[in-house]
Amino acid sequence: MRVIGLMSGTSYDAVDAAAADLELSAEDGTLHLVPLGMVSEPYAADVREALAAALPPAATSLADVCRLDTRIGQAFAALAARADRELCAGRAELVASHGQTVYHWAEDGQVHGTLQLGEPAWIAERSGCPVVSGFRTRDVAAGGQGAPLVSLIDLMLLRGRPGVPAALNIGGIANVTVLPAGADPVAFDIGPGNALIDAAVRELTAGRLAYDEDGVRAAAGRVHEGLLDRLLSGEPYYRMPAPRTTGKELFHVGYLRARLAGFGELRPQDLVATLTRLTARTAADALRSLAATEVFVSGGGVRNPTLMAMLRDELAGSTAVRVSQELGLPAEAKEAYAFAVLGYLTLHGLPGNAPGCTGAAGPRVLGSLTPGSRPLRLPAHPGRAPQALAVRGPAAAGATV
Repeated sequence: MRVIGLMSGTSYDAVDAAAADLELSAEDGTLHLVPLGMVSEPYAADVREALAAALPPAATSLADVCRLDTRIGQAFAALAARADRELCAGRAELVASHGQTVYHWAEDGQVHGTLQLGEPAWIAERSGCPVVSGFRTRDVAAGGQGAPLVSLIDLMLLRGRPGVPAALNIGGIANVTVLPAGADPVAFDIGPGNALIDAAVRELTAGRLAYDEDGVRAAAGRVHEGLLDRLLSGEPYYRMPAPRTTGKELFHVGYLRARLAGFGELRPQDLVATLTRLTARTAADALRSLAATEVFVSGGGVRNPTLMAMLRDELAGSTAVRVSQELGLPAEAKEAYAFAVLGYLTLHGLPGNAPGCTGAAGPRVLGSLTPGSRPLRLPAHPGRAPQALAVRGPAAAGATV
């Protein structure tokens, strides 16, 4: 089956579409993935501005939510059509859309609800394909955190590797999946990822810049140890047990302003350096606590060489730092490929969550299905869920896992 996965993360800078051919082996239950490539489009400036203005802790209205749901859905639809045309030769059979997370309702370690915008009817109408969307809500309804859903794909990629392998995604929020030897897997949201770095850069440049491109500001600064200690010791979230999830409901510009109170004037580059070290330190602490021997990093944070250097420095001597490309999935496209896999599983009636990682009561088939332009015919149930994911083809750089 040829599937397009659509993803926009908590940094809400762009929509990514990754296409793949997927086939489940009847012999050994391995799911084979051939990457076909990725295309990406930034949100239109007015959509991004409206989205930023509506996100917590800002107030919004149902009218704004309706407009965003429509405009985001249309942006996803346009990119799905482009991916079908440019990557799939017009032969895509399914679109899996994560949507845009705008609120994750977490209190006292429990998630009560989660909201992703991007009406799938626009995608189905534009692409003609059936669309699977709304993945996170079913896991939440089953008592789970609704995240990190990518942990299921991480487990299929990491299973069988020596030592204690881990996968780390650094988006707006950083999350980790670890597969300890002889023990149950663990996954959770670590903390702010790029969220506070981005917030600081926007604040310092009056909105002219959205992020620290190539980590140049962090590289030019010095870590303020007093501020770093305050950020680490003063945040209870870091000490919550797994599974746990968070979002920009916690780590936003207001949070940053409150923690800067009393520190006087900081050089802008020192603030960015300190926040970059915070992301590296919290990720390293999470990996060390689980005795990870190797970690495969993905997400937008991979493009920040200063952050990656800090992460390697933090983990020197304990954990080898690699990138997800070594497992066959490019760092910036991994989550979009992951949701292509989750959409495939849903259409085949297979669970898309890892209950031990999200905290759900059990395996659940995720998402809702919006029919495309052709009569909807569900494929036969394969009988069992895949335990391994084998990536092959040009984008896999010869790797088969």
